[in-house]
Amino acid sequence: MWQNKENSLYKKFKFKNFEEAFSFIEKIAQIAQSTNHHPEFKSNYDEVEIWLTTHSEGGITNKDHKFTQKIDEILSDKGGTKATDLVVAKLFTDGGSRGNPGPSAIGFVILDMEDNVVKKFGKYIGDTTNNQAEYQALQQGLISAQEEGVKKLEVYMDSLLIVNQIKGLYKVKNAELMPLYQDIKVKANEFEEISFIHVPRALNKIADELVNEALDNRQYLLK
Repeated sequence: MWQNKENSLYKKFKFKNFEEAFSFIEKIAQIAQSTNHHPEFKSNYDEVEIWLTTHSEGGITNKDHKFTQKIDEILSDKGGTKATDLVVAKLFTDGGSRGNPGPSAIGFVILDMEDNVVKKFGKYIGDTTNNQAEYQALQQGLISAQEEGVKKLEVYMDSLLIVNQIKGLYKVKNAELMPLYQDIKVKANEFEEISFIHVPRALNKIADELVNEALDNRQYLLK
């Protein structure tokens, strides 16, 4: 989906390899020449980022929206070059509370199967318990993975309690956690395949750092 970013229409594309990414850039160049409208783009091996704006008008115009449509047509099967969907991914989530209950935050990171970071997220959520933060982090991580188009997901958490509750090995006795638990079970069933794996905190470093950064700054983080 194209985003309104820095007064431009922005989108990031990921391809199978450098050759596909380069072919995509060549097709964009042909459109730019034919329409006399030239986007700003950045290429990094198998990724291409594009910004579209009409400088003479000082912002986004219908001309930019039409250009995005032409770019999206390139990515259709008919166009011959298609960005890869993130079908299989890893999700690391963490939640933390300073005080339990106390100031809390959530964090998660989505990785592809080559451990490339797809998305990082951190958010301060106010006063709550550690377990509530853990559940909210997992809930938001599953939502984000679905938005990225993930069908098969490996979920990693350093909370053995939450992992075993999701697996059905432990009962959820806290009434405040039950709505979160039930919602997560529904979302989990929407994936073709999903697994929940307990890992030590040392292997959940990125999500843990996002939690602490959000707590330190009391803010929402998206990278």
